[in-house]
Amino acid sequence: MALAYGLFSRLVPESAMTALFNVSFMYSAIDTPLLIAASRKASFSHLGKTISKRSDFMIRNILRNAIDKSNTLRNNLRMLIQKSYKFRFYPTKQQAEQLAKEFGCARFIWNQGLIRREYAYQQWGVSLSSAYDISSQITRLKKLESHAWLKDASSCVLTQKLIDQDKAFNNFFKGRAKFPRFKKKSHAQSIRYQMNQRCVMNNYRSGELLKLPKLGELKVKWSQVPTGIPKMVTVSKSASGKYFVSFMCEVEQGLKPITGKVVGIDIGIKDVVVTSDGFFSGAPKFTYKYQRELKKAQRVLSKKTKGSNRYKKQRIVVAKIHEKIANCRKDFLHKLTTNIVNEYDVIAVEDLNVKGMLQNRKLSKAIADVGIFELNRQLAYKAGWYGKDVTVISRWFPSTKTCSSCGQVHVMKLSDRVMNCDCGLSLDRDLNAAINIKAEGFSARGATYQLEKVAA
Repeated sequence: MALAYGLFSRLVPESAMTALFNVSFMYSAIDTPLLIAASRKASFSHLGKTISKRSDFMIRNILRNAIDKSNTLRNNLRMLIQKSYKFRFYPTKQQAEQLAKEFGCARFIWNQGLIRREYAYQQWGVSLSSAYDISSQITRLKKLESHAWLKDASSCVLTQKLIDQDKAFNNFFKGRAKFPRFKKKSHAQSIRYQMNQRCVMNNYRSGELLKLPKLGELKVKWSQVPTGIPKMVTVSKSASGKYFVSFMCEVEQGLKPITGKVVGIDIGIKDVVVTSDGFFSGAPKFTYKYQRELKKAQRVLSKKTKGSNRYKKQRIVVAKIHEKIANCRKDFLHKLTTNIVNEYDVIAVEDLNVKGMLQNRKLSKAIADVGIFELNRQLAYKAGWYGKDVTVISRWFPSTKTCSSCGQVHVMKLSDRVMNCDCGLSLDRDLNAAINIKAEGFSARGATYQLEKVAA
C-alpha cells in the first residue's frame, strides 16, 4: 500500500528499498527468519555494507512500524457494504392464515408464468414473455370470478414473484443456473415485500418495529439491532414450518487490522481445512452424527399414506433433522472462516470441481457434508468486507502430489496419507498440499511480490 511504501522510502535508501521489495514472496511472513535473512542480504549487500548484528532488529522494526501506521489508517477507514439480516418471527393465527394465502397466490403466479415461458422456450428457444407482459395477464385473471381469490394477496408480492422469475430466466440463458422449476406446496415458501421509503418510519424501526401489508406488525425476535434501512423484505417459511424475515441494508464496515500473514488452505474430508501453518480443523461430520436419527424418521415417513395428516406431521420431523444438520454445518463454517479472515491477510485456496467430486458414489456423502461451496463463499465475502485478499489456484495444479521441499511430482493414491519423498521429506498429505497451495499463490501473483501488498 502507498503508506507502507512511503514509510520504507523514508527509512531506507531507494536502492536498498528496491532490493528489499524484490525479495521473494516465499519469505513474506514478517516473523519468519527467512524473511529477515533475505531482506538483510538484499538491502545491505546491495549497499556494499557489512552486515551487522543490528540489521535483523532494524529491518523488523521497519516492517512493524509500517504495519502499525497502516493499521492506524485502516482503523479510520470505513467502507459501504451490503449486509443481510435474517430473524425468526412468530405470526399470530390471523397472520399465519394470511401468509398461507400469500404463499399460495405467489406460487400460483410463478407456476402460471413458468407455463407460458416454458412453452415459448420449447417452441422457439427464447424467453418471449417479460414480467410486465405476464403481469397484465394476471390483472385480467383477477377480474374473473374463478380467480377472484388472487385479490386476497398483496399486489406487490405477486409483482415481485414475476420479477424474481425474470431473474431466474436471465441466469438460465446466461448459463449461471438451471432451468427454473415449478414450486410445490410442501417445499419451503418465500415472498417479497417492497418497503415504502416515503413513510418507512411508520413501518420499520430498527430492533423495534416491522409492519408489512395485510399482515400488520410482526413479532420479530431481534437477535441484533440492524443498521440501515431496508428497501425489500423477504418473508420465508422453512420446510419445518418456521417463519423468517430477512432484508438487506447498506452499512458502514470497518477494516480488520493487518497481520502480515499469508496462508495456503487445503480443503478435504478428513479435515475440512488444513492450513500451511499446521492447523488441522477436523471434520465434525454432522450428517453421520445424526444419520441414525434421520434414518429412523425417514423409515417411519415411508410407511405413512402420502397426503395424510400423519404423513404431514412426520414430514416436519424429517425436515427438522435436516434443518439441524444444515444449521450445525453453517455455524461451524462461519466460526472457521471468521478466524481465518481475522488471522491472515492473503488466503490462497483451490478452485475445486465440486460437481465432479460429488459424482464419486463412495465419497459424495462425505464431500457434501463438508460444504465446500459455502466455505469458499464465506471466505470470499468476508475477505471483501474486511480488506483481505483471496487468491484462487487452478484446480489442475497438483498440490497433493508435489513435494513441497524439492518440487518432485509423485503418484499418490487416496489411501496414501503421508508424502514420502526421495529428498527426505516425510509430511502429512494435506499439510504438504497446503504448503504447495501457498507457494502457488505466490507465483500466481508474480515471481516477486511487494511486501506492502503482503501486509494488505
